[in-house]
Amino acid sequence: MTTTSYAIALGSNRPGRHGGPRDEIRAALAALPGVYAVSPILITAPVGPSIRAFANAAALIESPLAPPAMLARLKAVERAFGRRRGQRWGARVIDLDIILWSGGKWRSRGLTVPHTAYASRAFVLHPLAAIAGDWRDPWDGRRIRHLRHGVDRRRPRP
Repeated sequence: MTTTSYAIALGSNRPGRHGGPRDEIRAALAALPGVYAVSPILITAPVGPSIRAFANAAALIESPLAPPAMLARLKAVERAFGRRRGQRWGARVIDLDIILWSGGKWRSRGLTVPHTAYASRAFVLHPLAAIAGDWRDPWDGRRIRHLRHGVDRRRPRP
């Protein structure tokens, strides 16, 4: 059986049955099979309408699952944690996203890997760089640590 690796982003900004957002992240990691690397949990400002800070982390998972099956597994964990679809970027008990896959690119209905917005999101790149700084973006070949520096660089005001 062939296994591949996935870079998964985890986020929470609402308490759930496991405790506060950090506890929800830890519990989600325990619910995911094949985890072999975990970043520190960072507290980050919310994006969008939510007013609660987020706990964010990244994990590397080894799995024989193809990307659609991995996505289904992640969504099942979200449902088990009480995640309900609602307002975009709203408060959530747990959010699990496939960011990268060692197989490169994947595109199907409902799933694009790499994640379409990850390269511009510090809350994804900082945790991911801590455990997979040498992974490369399959579109342009840049390393994750270089992408992270790009989101940290100050931009001139227009």
